[in-house]
Amino acid sequence: MPLALLLLGLMVARCALGTDVCASQDAPYYKAASIVNAADNQSDKLAPNTIGTIYGTNLACSTAAFTTGDVLPTNLGEATVIIGNQAAGLFYASPTQINFLVPSDLAPVPVKVYVSVLSLHGPIISVRLADAAPGLFQLDAKNVVATPSLAKPGDLVVLWATGLGQTEGLPPDNYLQLPTAAAPLIAGANLEVLLNGVAVPSGAIEYAGVAPGFAGLYQINMTLPKSIKASPEIQLRLDGATSVSKVYLPVNP
Repeated sequence: MPLALLLLGLMVARCALGTDVCASQDAPYYKAASIVNAADNQSDKLAPNTIGTIYGTNLACSTAAFTTGDVLPTNLGEATVIIGNQAAGLFYASPTQINFLVPSDLAPVPVKVYVSVLSLHGPIISVRLADAAPGLFQLDAKNVVATPSLAKPGDLVVLWATGLGQTEGLPPDNYLQLPTAAAPLIAGANLEVLLNGVAVPSGAIEYAGVAPGFAGLYQINMTLPKSIKASPEIQLRLDGATSVSKVYLPVNP
């Protein structure tokens, strides 16, 4: 999912965009393959503190979005997402799509996921959470968000991601609270940024951690190598998991 579209749902949309009501509402319907990482729409790629998306039908009574505040709601448009017996934080809900936050205190084990709308709930799906499920948000279908224009070797660029796991200074049991300050990945996190399959030097990553003000969103500040090639393929690798291929960093050496 393009980052701009995600942030539109998080911060710009009004709290109640639709006027639909659940008259003779059918039960929510979705499949395991339609529960995905919000950054790249890949199924079976969720981890604690990851922004996810569910696509389906009858997912909510109306279209609603989280707008302002310090705490994510657990109900929007009469919809609730249950993950591992906990209510997920919700960014956006409509009859066909829900954007949610996987609770950060869940263990990386199989969990049950389902959507509940009023007194009806959809299929109970088993989803295995990983330690990490890195996904890069993109500016468009090919280019990752980095700078407003083509970057140059030696430039400092900013990448946006989800699924990068635990961070320092944020209590995992307070997952609905929006972070107000920077918090780096936990000590020992083995995050790598790959350019054309080759990891950049660890010293090139100046910061990797939560993006203040956005639950589940991570920020990576990285200095581009002097030897970088034009528009290289970029991937994130963490705890044995790698983000999808064919995503490119707009660089003009």
